[in-house]
Amino acid sequence: MALTAGCVTTEGSELDVAYEHIGVAVQQKGTHVWGTSPVIGKDGKVHLFVAQWPMPENRKKEGFKGYFKTSEIAQYVGDSPEGPFEFVRMVVRDQDGTFNAPHNPTINFIDDRYVLCFIVNSNDDRTKERIMMYVADDLNVEWRAAEGAESDGTMLRRPDDPSIWCHNSVRGVSNPSLIKHNGQYLLYFKAAIPNPEKEPGFFNREFGYGVAASKTLEGPYRFHPERLTSEEIELEDVYAFTYDDRVYLISRDMGASLGDKEGGLLWVSNDGFTFPKEKTTRAFESLATYLDDGALDGAALYRGSGKGQLERPQLLIEDGEPTYLYVATGINPKEGFGSCSHVFKLNVE
Repeated sequence: MALTAGCVTTEGSELDVAYEHIGVAVQQKGTHVWGTSPVIGKDGKVHLFVAQWPMPENRKKEGFKGYFKTSEIAQYVGDSPEGPFEFVRMVVRDQDGTFNAPHNPTINFIDDRYVLCFIVNSNDDRTKERIMMYVADDLNVEWRAAEGAESDGTMLRRPDDPSIWCHNSVRGVSNPSLIKHNGQYLLYFKAAIPNPEKEPGFFNREFGYGVAASKTLEGPYRFHPERLTSEEIELEDVYAFTYDDRVYLISRDMGASLGDKEGGLLWVSNDGFTFPKEKTTRAFESLATYLDDGALDGAALYRGSGKGQLERPQLLIEDGEPTYLYVATGINPKEGFGSCSHVFKLNVE
């Protein structure tokens, strides 16, 4: 399929996907929106779980730091996957201290239960990120901690066991994605591994993905000892899904390995534990790729580049097939509005 304004096709992988840009999914005046995870509710509506926080008064000083300081998780609802979406409520509040800045939510409906995974840190410290798991039977009731989690909902912390590949992660464990595959439950996560040949520090890190498995949905989850993705391809913001008996990861191309850093990657596995580098392909491009020329001219840039870096890919799955993609971007032409999320319609072949 030829590239046209608003539509582009990913080819050459075991899953070919055409992307049609629909528009902005969620934006709020005076607010940064980051990450939008969709699910169909029992009411037939599309519910979005969104990380958001107030834009700082002093943008030059604070920048985009609110994501690990004051982020909270909100719920929106719409009649259609394309919106419009209306704010419903705050689902997970920032409590500061050891339950700080709930962020990067991902929502699933598995075994007739809704499962909300997200991250928190301790006292604005990104090196102490950990993964939470909440469960509910209905999207409009209060969430509870998963049975196999700690009392506050913590499901995964950075492991202390040196035999596990991510025991020395300098960002804890973060950015979860959950699936059920071959009778077990797989919780994928990001870790950041320092290079021993470089000077120690927060920015000495390379992002890779691992998985923890459980025989029950609500855990506990046990770490698989080995890294799943190639050390030659840096990635983050994975969304895992199953299709045609395979496991796929759609992710950000963190290191610009197969194109510009503004786009993403598609990974494939037969077992959910091995994702060969040679089968990894380009998934999506920058926001500007799908818009008319000049559509982002003069836009406020809060994160990424002027091309519109796309991050936090999350999919709407309907009857086992991915139908819509939601992505976050740090650019917005609308005055007074911060980062926002966009929605794309998918055509899977």
